[in-house]
Amino acid sequence: MYDKIVGVLHELERQQDFKVLFAAESGSRAWGFASPDSDYDVRMIYVKPEAWYWSLDAKQPDTFNAMLPGELDVSAWELRKTLRLFAGCNPSLNEWLGSPIIYYADPKFADETRSLIPVYFNPVRTVHHYLALSAKALEDRQQDGTIAVKKLFYALRGLLAAMWTAETQTMPPTPFVELLKPGYVSAEIFDEISRLQGTKARSDEKCRIPFPEILSDFIAREKAKILHDISGLSAGQASWEPLNSLFYETAKRFSTLQW
Repeated sequence: MYDKIVGVLHELERQQDFKVLFAAESGSRAWGFASPDSDYDVRMIYVKPEAWYWSLDAKQPDTFNAMLPGELDVSAWELRKTLRLFAGCNPSLNEWLGSPIIYYADPKFADETRSLIPVYFNPVRTVHHYLALSAKALEDRQQDGTIAVKKLFYALRGLLAAMWTAETQTMPPTPFVELLKPGYVSAEIFDEISRLQGTKARSDEKCRIPFPEILSDFIAREKAKILHDISGLSAGQASWEPLNSLFYETAKRFSTLQW
């Protein structure tokens, strides 16, 4: 599938008149708990030809989204849009850059962008992002006490990522296994989540299970602790200059390529 996706990226470059700077897997496959029928969620950053940036048309599309054959969900952001979101600390974008499954990365662009993550990192915004994802996933819980195992893992990952951020004030790693380490949670919680990982790996996306009470209590308890821990945190606004330079250098570097 990897080679097929790389081939799709090349075809999209020709069809959409852009150059891919970075492409990676997102979602459950990047997190490490995909179901047998999980989609492939490919997320990309692209740059347009130089003339595109000189247009006065403010309505030019700066995203690309498509559901392609083979359960291939593609979403892409143009370079300028990407860096504007990056300046505000966009956790989803930071996750793409930390994905363990990379389909393509321009080395210079990827390295420079990753090096700027600590400069623009906002721990409070990141914590609230992950807690919101966790809360949204928990809305799937039904009156009969069941929840889709997929949604339970989304809730757990959001919580663990928020815990990581509140404790370290750094961007959490993308893979779930790096968030779930013995000693970081109790042995009882670790064993329960590990058991459910086996269920997740064998089940389709619609599989529902009884919501384990031990995890329900864990999520509620840790959410309250996280909100208390970040109450005194703040983040300043970094200068635009590093991103302006990255934008200019990247757009200029690719302006002379054949499209």
